[in-house]
Amino acid sequence: MSQRRIRITAALIVMEAELNQSQTAQQIWAALPIEARGSTWGDEIYFSIPVDAEPENAQAVVELGELAYWPPGTAFCIFFGPTPMSRGAEIRPASPVNVVGKLIGAPKVFKQVKDGTVVKIERISDE
Repeated sequence: MSQRRIRITAALIVMEAELNQSQTAQQIWAALPIEARGSTWGDEIYFSIPVDAEPENAQAVVELGELAYWPPGTAFCIFFGPTPMSRGAEIRPASPVNVVGKLIGAPKVFKQVKDGTVVKIERISDE
């Protein structure tokens, strides 16, 4: 299977990630590049994207560094720690999300990103 690598840029933070083979990830890949103002919610950055996907193996809890799509808000989400909905150390979105990929690097650097920062997602390769 081909690897779909992307670059996420938010202010001075630049990190690569890899999208998985899900239908939702394919829709996001097709919509790239995307640029939007990010909102923060605990240790999550999210922003609306031009993708309209149904729940696909939606998860109520995600792993550190996972990227997801939130169907109710048509939003791309970057998870780098607990959210206000988390119980203990778990990472819990506001409602179940479609996991679409994973960051390659140390996710916690995204703690430096302020609410309202422009976030850009672009393709690196599709090899």
